[in-house]
Amino acid sequence: MVSQQGKEAVIAILEAGNFVGEGCLAGQAVRIATAAAAAECIAMRLEKPTMISVLHDESAFSELFIAHLLARSIRVEEDLVDQLFNSSEKRLARLLLLLANFGKDEKPEAIIPKISQETLAEMIGTTRSRVSFFMNKFRRLGLIEYNGGLSVRRSLLTVVLHD
Repeated sequence: MVSQQGKEAVIAILEAGNFVGEGCLAGQAVRIATAAAAAECIAMRLEKPTMISVLHDESAFSELFIAHLLARSIRVEEDLVDQLFNSSEKRLARLLLLLANFGKDEKPEAIIPKISQETLAEMIGTTRSRVSFFMNKFRRLGLIEYNGGLSVRRSLLTVVLHD
């Protein structure tokens, strides 16, 4: 997303199977953010009448879609609380854990897909230099590791939980 003043922010990084543009179902005329693929992907576009029809006719799909909407709502609320009450260091630690799928299926992915420090900074609302500072700190403490990719250790959770 880019503000009128030119300030950029990454709102979310979506995974396979996620939806975008669902606001149009509630009457949102213009999407306030753009979506861009960071890697090769396949996207399916459904017209609003088709989507409404599928939601009415396919209960399994409706349940999946509602679960997606609720999960997105919860994530947005958590992100807002994180932004309002946590330091940029805690926000970065939380983001890295989320990107590593910590807590999902009881087993986090060790390697985070390639993501720049600039993008991380945009996602947590700070500067790239602050992200670099904290990434180096996390590496010194053995909480993360750079080795062709970014490995996140379970111990990074202590940064998020520590007051």
